[in-house]
Amino acid sequence: MQNTPRIHAQPEDLVPRFLVRLMFGFVACVLGIVIFATVTDRPIQSTPPVAEILREKTIFLRGDMSGAARVLDGNGTLIADLNAEQGGFVAGIERVITRERNKIKADTNAPVVLQLREGNRLALFDPATGWSAELMGFGASNSRVFARLLDQH
Repeated sequence: MQNTPRIHAQPEDLVPRFLVRLMFGFVACVLGIVIFATVTDRPIQSTPPVAEILREKTIFLRGDMSGAARVLDGNGTLIADLNAEQGGFVAGIERVITRERNKIKADTNAPVVLQLREGNRLALFDPATGWSAELMGFGASNSRVFARLLDQH
């Protein structure tokens, strides 16, 4: 049996052992907290407050993998035809909604509701799945795309 040399990093390049142990300790603590919250059915606390709906509009989203998207109003009239550069966010949201609907075998062509809530907050709500998203969390330019859709007639 031949003695092959082992390759080791220099001591100054290694993460100190106590930091590795500390990291695993933190992971174990977080896991314990999550298990405790799940077992005791602790209510969700970090949700935005429910604000009054000032305006809402039923829309249909259609998107493709290129990022192009089409948005129709509740009557099926085209209100936005966005190319790949303009519609990437809308197409991405449409894919998320389609995935959520596929999980429960809901109609993937059903409409969603675009809502303007108190405090100038835009939200998208999918009645088919109960999924919703506060659009301000995706940045001003992405939120602005949906704000323009709300103003379209």
